[in-house]
Amino acid sequence: MQTTINAALAGNPNSGKTTLFNSLTGSRQHVGNYPGITVEQKEGCRLHGSHGIRFVDLPGTYSLSAYSVEELVARDFLINEKPDVIVNVIDASNLERNLYLTIQFLELGLPLVLALNMMDVAERRGMLLDSAKLESLLGVPVVPIVARSGKGMNTLLDAVVHVASEHRKPSPLEIGYGADIEEALRDLKPLLAHCNSLYHLYPERWLGVKLLENDSQIIEKVRVCAPDKAEAMLVRCEETADHLQRTLGVYPEAIIADHRYGYIKSILRRDVVGSIQVADRLYTSDRIDRVVTHRILGPIIMALVLFGLYTFTFSLSGNMVDWLEGFFALVNRGIDSMMADGPLKSMLMSGVVDGLGGVLGFVPIIMFMFFGIAVLEDSGYLARVAFMMDRIFHFFGLHGSSVMPFIISGGIAGGCAVPGVMATRTLRSPKERMATLLTVPFMNCGAKLPVLTLLIGTFFSAHQAWYMFLATMLAWAVALCAAKLLRLTVLRGEPTPFVMELPPYRFPTARGLLIHTWERTWQYIKKAGTVILGISILLWALMTYPGLPEERTNIFESQRQEFRTVHVDDKGALEKALLEVDGAEAAEQLRYSYAGRIGTALEGISSLAGVDWRTNIALVGGFAAKEVIISTLGTAYSLGEVNPEESGSLSGRLAKDPNWNSVSALAVLVFIMFYAPCFVTVICIAKEAGSWKWAFFSVAFNTIFAFILAVLVYQVGSFLYLH
Repeated sequence: MQTTINAALAGNPNSGKTTLFNSLTGSRQHVGNYPGITVEQKEGCRLHGSHGIRFVDLPGTYSLSAYSVEELVARDFLINEKPDVIVNVIDASNLERNLYLTIQFLELGLPLVLALNMMDVAERRGMLLDSAKLESLLGVPVVPIVARSGKGMNTLLDAVVHVASEHRKPSPLEIGYGADIEEALRDLKPLLAHCNSLYHLYPERWLGVKLLENDSQIIEKVRVCAPDKAEAMLVRCEETADHLQRTLGVYPEAIIADHRYGYIKSILRRDVVGSIQVADRLYTSDRIDRVVTHRILGPIIMALVLFGLYTFTFSLSGNMVDWLEGFFALVNRGIDSMMADGPLKSMLMSGVVDGLGGVLGFVPIIMFMFFGIAVLEDSGYLARVAFMMDRIFHFFGLHGSSVMPFIISGGIAGGCAVPGVMATRTLRSPKERMATLLTVPFMNCGAKLPVLTLLIGTFFSAHQAWYMFLATMLAWAVALCAAKLLRLTVLRGEPTPFVMELPPYRFPTARGLLIHTWERTWQYIKKAGTVILGISILLWALMTYPGLPEERTNIFESQRQEFRTVHVDDKGALEKALLEVDGAEAAEQLRYSYAGRIGTALEGISSLAGVDWRTNIALVGGFAAKEVIISTLGTAYSLGEVNPEESGSLSGRLAKDPNWNSVSALAVLVFIMFYAPCFVTVICIAKEAGSWKWAFFSVAFNTIFAFILAVLVYQVGSFLYLH
């Protein structure tokens, strides 16, 4: 009979926890969110003998304190969900620091298995670890593994099954915290007896320690379960804190942390860690970092690496994008040949196929970009990028870790703001996180690239490469300046210090890269595809209905009959004349449609930036999804004799249109780069910020900001152009 074991993977960031999770579960994973919060939840399954094991990958955290959302999520999951076993993943080459979390698990009395990961790295650093000795001292199974290669996986799974099958609740570890803390714990004990409703969740001594650590969540729970005793407990904790401040100049949490580390040191000194002779104790990662994080060479190398990623993405995805475009063009031709003209045919071609193609056409770019980013991330290089960018970002009120969301959103062109917004989860400061979240949509995402390419290729073809480069630099500059503005106004506050661990360089595993790439690509398809498809159909309807009044339709039909009479013997002239009538009718129909009325109504304001009513229609569509701007422009500027799906034809028509010139094109380009995020991104902002207020603020702030820039560009450019 098969049984199911619930296991949680927990550990420090960069301990190899995610690599182990991928190795154990492979493609049998599910990604979601913990209820009510933005921290990602990953689950996966694994069969081992007669046991099915469900693994939950908890957020990486250094402790179980209440200082971050990740720490609270990990702690609440372990307390409330009560997994059968916790697999604590430990970086064997950083044993002392990693064991700090282990000690807290033991203090909670949780069923534990230690996965001593990266044993190969520890050996290369001259460390010889006695896992059996560590197991006897801690009283829990300790299994040496190498998650990258899969070494030790079966032994680890055997230990998981063994601990889970015992159904034994271990006794909580008790560490001596010194005379002052211990005296306070003794005084708190009779008061905590009134909180017996919490004892089935937390050990009594652990509750007292958390009160002394000023843990806000535990304080709130104590207030609820023992309101008449809570104040006395808090007063006793304050007395202890004041006494320690006067005598030692430290807070209770520092004393508690010191004693935990003292306990860890006492374990490691009992012949747990030996040493072997190595020729060079300057580790490979350190040697590489002397070059790649160099004050001068580092930024140059970073630029080359990012440019290489850009080249890799577009060189490999180009043929696939062309193939997908050809495929959807073929589908459209098939629909055109098989169906009679009418609303259904128009909706399928312009709404469904073009809408779906607009999204799926970018999938190869997104896929290769995320593969390249996964290589940089898994190898450890992106941590160095954040480290080098911190000084610049700090000046603008952001955090070094903000660089990753910017890059993912299109900092090197071709990204997507949706995963970029999600990537802000790694920022712990709420105000820095919000400033980053609101400005990452300024980057040149993959949806903006076709529009930028169209306008630059049409009006600045002689210097196309330079304008694309300048557009990328402008996106970074404007995003950072906007962040500075936000940090000086609605998000005022001091920037937090940037302290991060630089993980050792590692060769990414093929399996891990494929899993990361697939997860992010599928996320893009799910979140963008269905929404944009619906938006495309809606835009088609807005540009099609209501139809022209019958009297106007009759006038155009009369013109056709007249031309058929005049050019009865000249088929070429007749065809040209009929196309002109069709184009004139289509143009009038577009202006008369709901979308045309909106575009015309906005022209009084948009003309300040050199934007006419037809371009307004495309820009309004861009509020929903930037992908539809090209197709909407094509339809809006089509006069019947050109195929609106051909960007070359659209480029030629824009170049000939009297409402367009290089100045107005530059103003439109700037507006498209910086105005409101697409609808999917707005939803993500609301979800990540926890309020629609910030989502609406993003739409309003970005649009007003972009419009002011566009007006400045057009007005100053027109003045210089004319003078």
